[in-house]
Amino acid sequence: MEKRVAGTPDQPDRISEAEQAVMEALWQRSPLTAQEVCEHVCAERDWSLNTVKTLLSRLVAKQAVATQPDGKRFLYSPRIARSDYLGTESRRLVDRLFGGRAAPLFAHLAQSEGLTPDDIAEIEALLKELKS
Repeated sequence: MEKRVAGTPDQPDRISEAEQAVMEALWQRSPLTAQEVCEHVCAERDWSLNTVKTLLSRLVAKQAVATQPDGKRFLYSPRIARSDYLGTESRRLVDRLFGGRAAPLFAHLAQSEGLTPDDIAEIEALLKELKS
């Protein structure tokens, strides 16, 4: 059986939707204690402090979050930037669903009315900028 190697800060293991909610709190402001993370996400998701602590432990194991002792508690900080995470997840989505090509993604969004006129204008401006 092949041994699985944990992720690195540059390429952490996949982050679940629940773990992403914790990451969003940390990306907004860090370092945070588990209690402070809970204040950001627990009410909205109907979670307990223990749930947040479990998710933080998983994120630490995945090397997506760093810990720092602060008396009897720990402070948590993201080890990966939100922009890097978005880039990785966007690439995974395009690779998995659209054969690695972004054009079919845009075509799908346009055909399914997922793009507003403002979205289209932004994409056109970005394409102009990329061509320059």
